[in-house]
Amino acid sequence: MEEQAEESIKVLLVDDHEMVRIGLAAVLGTEDGIEVVGEASNGTDGIRLAQEYKPDVVLMDLVMDGMDGIETTRRLLQLVPDCRVIVLTSYLDDEKMYPVIEAGAFSYLLKTSRATEIAAAIRAAARGQSILESQVASKIMNRFRQPKPAHAPHEDLTDREMEVLQLIAGGKSNQEVADALFIGIKTVKFHVTNILAKLGVDDRTQAAIYAHKHGLAQ
Repeated sequence: MEEQAEESIKVLLVDDHEMVRIGLAAVLGTEDGIEVVGEASNGTDGIRLAQEYKPDVVLMDLVMDGMDGIETTRRLLQLVPDCRVIVLTSYLDDEKMYPVIEAGAFSYLLKTSRATEIAAAIRAAARGQSILESQVASKIMNRFRQPKPAHAPHEDLTDREMEVLQLIAGGKSNQEVADALFIGIKTVKFHVTNILAKLGVDDRTQAAIYAHKHGLAQ
């Protein structure tokens, strides 16, 4: 008994340059197991055709008139979540690359890629494997390697402790703080002890200076 042939990978092209679409369609048309089911010159038509043809893979341009590739990718995947979007673009800048990946792009290739590389990325996407241009992968890794912003000590303060700190910075005594917040003097002292420990300062004066330095004082 003959084995049933695997279904072709259905591909939708979304690019506002006609010659790019013609070239891609011609090249992919020679690849076994890949079928170009539609072409769109803008994001709106791309979303409409994706809903109509339910492609397995969408080759998406980034810079298009009207709706760009980032927003098109976001909306398209909301409506056709099972397809894979492969970005095929000339751009490698952070302002476009990171947003489209966050929008759900599965792979990211440059238009300088060889036809065999694009076909391989399409087959990989259909198998659930993401392909990133080497320069893209390098930029993403470098971004993750960047040190995270230092954690500010006052971010650990509770809302009540922040209120106490602001009153201290305003020159209030413990009793005045207690009166202002309608709490007991012992409770104020408890909060002050916690504030000093969290800020890493020795006394109320240093806590007040810290508050003014970091714009926390009212």
